[in-house]
Amino acid sequence: IDATAGPGRSGLAVFKDDAVFSSATAQWLFLTCLPGLGRTRRRELLTEFPDLPQMLSMNAATLRAVGMTADAMAAIQAWQKQDDAHPAIREVRTILHDCQKHAVGILTWEDTHYPEQLRHIHDAPLVLFTRGDTELLARDQIGIIGSRKATPAGLDHARRFAAELSARDLMVTSGLALGVDGAAHAGALDAGYPTVAVIGCGLDRVYPHQHCRLGERVVADGLMISEYPPGTPARAAHFPQRNRIISGLSRGVLVVEAGLRSGSLITARMALEQGREVFAIPGSVHSPVARGCHHLIKQGARLVETVEDILEELGAWWSPPLANEAAGTPEPKPGGKGPLAGLDGREIAVFEALGYDPQSTDALSSATGLPADQLMQSLLLLELQGLVSSAPGGFQKIA
Repeated sequence: IDATAGPGRSGLAVFKDDAVFSSATAQWLFLTCLPGLGRTRRRELLTEFPDLPQMLSMNAATLRAVGMTADAMAAIQAWQKQDDAHPAIREVRTILHDCQKHAVGILTWEDTHYPEQLRHIHDAPLVLFTRGDTELLARDQIGIIGSRKATPAGLDHARRFAAELSARDLMVTSGLALGVDGAAHAGALDAGYPTVAVIGCGLDRVYPHQHCRLGERVVADGLMISEYPPGTPARAAHFPQRNRIISGLSRGVLVVEAGLRSGSLITARMALEQGREVFAIPGSVHSPVARGCHHLIKQGARLVETVEDILEELGAWWSPPLANEAAGTPEPKPGGKGPLAGLDGREIAVFEALGYDPQSTDALSSATGLPADQLMQSLLLLELQGLVSSAPGGFQKIA
């Protein structure tokens, strides 16, 4: 039997040994623990078989027919036999035990608190681990990101924008990293507003260690989430994955300071892929942590001087993904294989309109039929992926 713990703390549960196999939460955890399957394949299986209990009850012939790997088939058959000796089932029980031990909640794909805006991104996590108030996930959010080696001016910008945006009903979301991230969380909290921190490790620990106290404040007055179960250490590969959640939760992403090789530019690219707006604060031409922001602005990101710049842009263009779907907007088509893999139709059209000699944005807008703002977003995405470059006279292919 699942015993949940009150409003806003969804997912905190106690499981009796004989109830795990019938628990919806445990079934979703088991899906994430199936060996031999990546996240993409798990999502494909859910598209083919949206009824998870039915999928977990399929016989061996059916599982083989849908292309299930041998290791995944063996795990599902062990689940059907309630064989606790199987490693995947032991892993599920360990996660449940650790979540209970550390007061970590579990949000699954079918949970009512699962954030709707995140649900519509590519590669959305099927399970989120939480500490804090999950009802905050229904609020409109703005991502604030930037350099871990921010200047004093950058830290001040992050705090001030976080406080002012929070006061205007946009909840600040960031990654709890050193520098801009931490300043943004602190700015919102110091002003008396909640904030959301997305981290790249288990919620039984805080990374970096220097932000342990800040993490406690986030949990007490806001929400900390991760797609990684308790006990998972911070690893370099986790942070790009974490970034897609930050942008996926947000209506737009504000880049405060960033170098040209900053991970913040990766988050900006993900935001564009997800249909979010990108904002950037300009800085000194002599500052290495301003060059990434200047690069984004050159490629179409909104130059930001005040909070009003952000609110004006969001109010002009943004609508929830569900509203677009209800209106019949088609899903973007993947770009197939090769360098265009993963791009939607708009980026492919822009790439195909380019040549190896520079073309002006006016010529590209005429060739593609795209308005200037959408064209610049597509060009920025293509440039961040190393497919095009800016040049005197416009843009050209480099791939």
